Amino acid sequence: MGGILFLAHRVPFPPDRGDRIRAHHLLKALARLGPVHVGCFAEEADRPGVAELAALAASHCVVPRAKPLVLAGIEAMLAGKPVSLTAFHSRTLADWVRETITRQRIGAVVVFSGQMGQYVPEDFTGRVVIDLCDVDSAKYQSYAAARERIWLNLREGRLLAEEEERLGRRADATILISDAEAALYRSRLRDPARVRVEVIGNGIDADFFDPAASKPHPQLTGRRGPHFVFTGQMDYRPNEQAALWAIGALLPRLRAHHPEAALHVVGRSPTRALMAQHGRPGVHVWGAVPDVRPFLAGADIVLAPLLIARGVQNKVLEAMAMAKPVALTPEAATGIAARDGEHWLVSEPDPAAMAARIAALLAASDQRIRMGAAARDFVREHHAWDAMLAPLAGLVGEGAEGTRHAA
Repeated sequence: MGGILFLAHRVPFPPDRGDRIRAHHLLKALARLGPVHVGCFAEEADRPGVAELAALAASHCVVPRAKPLVLAGIEAMLAGKPVSLTAFHSRTLADWVRETITRQRIGAVVVFSGQMGQYVPEDFTGRVVIDLCDVDSAKYQSYAAARERIWLNLREGRLLAEEEERLGRRADATILISDAEAALYRSRLRDPARVRVEVIGNGIDADFFDPAASKPHPQLTGRRGPHFVFTGQMDYRPNEQAALWAIGALLPRLRAHHPEAALHVVGRSPTRALMAQHGRPGVHVWGAVPDVRPFLAGADIVLAPLLIARGVQNKVLEAMAMAKPVALTPEAATGIAARDGEHWLVSEPDPAAMAARIAALLAASDQRIRMGAAARDFVREHHAWDAMLAPLAGLVGEGAEGTRHAA
């Protein structure tokens, strides 16, 4: 079997945030098919993961991501490209990709995230599989609709949509993370018949996220509750927006019935706006923690009130695997076929309505326990990584054996 080239926009180790979790498991699945050569970017905080990458990959090229966003923006304006592409453009990586394809008998290129599709040479004749995960262009258009940097986000959304269509036509298969994202992607294509779209959902390592293997954090067990937990990369705008909504709109209503109620915002790089909320009655902004499981284990209910969301939310799968009931919005529920009232609580982002449903669940401890147990059973049955990634071998297998790609 020939080699596989895997391109990702960040080092896929350790699997400690949404995009890196998916990339990590994709890479491990590819490594079971044949030798994998990995090209990716790394910020300073990502550097510890390079040693683990080196142990798995047949070869690798890790390029420091140091280009200032202002410079990427200038380059994008001059070139008429999305900032998302110029921010991840590197001549060093482009040269390594071409050299690796030539020297390593690469039969298939697997691209993780649309930013990295720019590195697939036009004259490459092997198989090309692109995992877009979700429709990134739609996210920027959602930002513009919310009146955030309207002109810039409209421009980014339009140019990214063009790139997403180009990549779909270039690839032998384009992967989306859910049926909803696949349908959205197809609806935005000028000629959907020319693009093969496949769905591979996100999985969960239920052996790692096991409530029996993690004790609640002492700061939660040592204080009166109830305790609510929100997790995520906290400089990611949808997470920041959701956390601020939970703090400002939802928590006061919960504390009206439960004066000791506490909301714990857990995740690296909280923004200045979030840090300003730390210390408000019931609000704890933790920032980066070595392990999120003790916080999930100590939660009475996990919150995921996302107002803008694309794809499948790892934070939701993790909480469900930890046998915790999750209160979430329809946006955060996308791509997970669980049932409202049985596996979780789905509410529109109306603070009164969501608070009422949460209050009812808090008052019914037996129901809360049953819901958590049902949630864990659901993800173990429907979201195991091996089952999620089973189609991957078929998508890249022919290319890894040397089948030629008709571009």
